[in-house]
Amino acid sequence: MTKDEIKATYSMRDVLAGYGLYPNRAGFVRCPFHQGDRDASLKVYDKDYHCFACGAHGDIFDFVSQYEGVSFSEAFRILGGTYNESPYKRQLAAYRAEKRRIMQEKKQQRLREKKEINLRKIWIYKECLEKAEPLSDVWCDCYNALQVELYHNEILNERR
Repeated sequence: MTKDEIKATYSMRDVLAGYGLYPNRAGFVRCPFHQGDRDASLKVYDKDYHCFACGAHGDIFDFVSQYEGVSFSEAFRILGGTYNESPYKRQLAAYRAEKRRIMQEKKQQRLREKKEINLRKIWIYKECLEKAEPLSDVWCDCYNALQVELYHNEILNERR
């Protein structure tokens, strides 16, 4: 429903009745927007209201917004309003979602490639370790490089 349709459907009395507030014969209720109201000071008209004590006034949307402590758009939804989303906005949202999906796929592909490269390096270092003499300089360098690559591989596994 649009704003005008909602205003045509609901009177101010209907909205007040939804909150358990019923005007007396003169059309007054105790104002819910200020404290210490012994006598009813909020006058209820067909389409709007006015409080003679605190000065609160407005239409049904203003009442719901102020009573619930929400914005106009939320009050509009509470009263049954709907926003029509333009086709452009839907296309833009679909485009952005597709772009995010593609970016995620590319990121996952890069991680897989890094992992493959690290695994190849690990095998190369292992082969070097098997061929070199234990505790030689070459063996120590390969061992340290292997440990670094294993560490990098663990980090990549944690990201997945």
